[in-house]
Amino acid sequence: MTDDLTDDASRPELPVRKWRPAMLWLFAGFAVFAYAFDQLTKLWVTSTMTEGERIPVLPPLLHWYYIRNSGAAFSIGENVTWIFTIVMAGVSVAILFQLRRLGSAWWALSLGLLLGGALGNLTDRLFREPSFAMGHVVDFIQVPNFAIFNIADSAVVSGVVIICLLNLRGVGMDGTRQVAAPKKPAKPAPGSSEEIVGE
Repeated sequence: MTDDLTDDASRPELPVRKWRPAMLWLFAGFAVFAYAFDQLTKLWVTSTMTEGERIPVLPPLLHWYYIRNSGAAFSIGENVTWIFTIVMAGVSVAILFQLRRLGSAWWALSLGLLLGGALGNLTDRLFREPSFAMGHVVDFIQVPNFAIFNIADSAVVSGVVIICLLNLRGVGMDGTRQVAAPKKPAKPAPGSSEEIVGE
């Protein structure tokens, strides 16, 4: 990595930092939206459907199928529910610690979706049956050849995909973009024709 990317002392203050409060509000808005949307849909499912009920929406592509999942995606780890509770709590705390660097609307979107989704499923783990921190997550969205999932899962996956795209494009969390330094031309070998012509 070149010095122009790492020498913060010689770099003027970035204008994007002036927008940090706006980015925090944007992050909070997306997090609240993802969390509320997830919890409201789960409330609708649990109050209008019975567990195991399946309702066609756009057959054969989409059904509502109410199940309660004690594990992770594809029902992995059904006997260690408490581990997923700890993981989701850790992810939520880690996201909050990163907010001091936030200066990009796209990062605000991705982290907000990630936090809202993590908190949505964490709420299920903490407060749903059978017991505290061992609760089963409400899943109800069924598509062909895929696991049954919920809005929180969708928010988490969307947030992760956006983060991957931002990293591929070199967009930092503070809103700056890293640009690779141009390669220096290779020096001609001693005694080569290029060196002779240069002289």
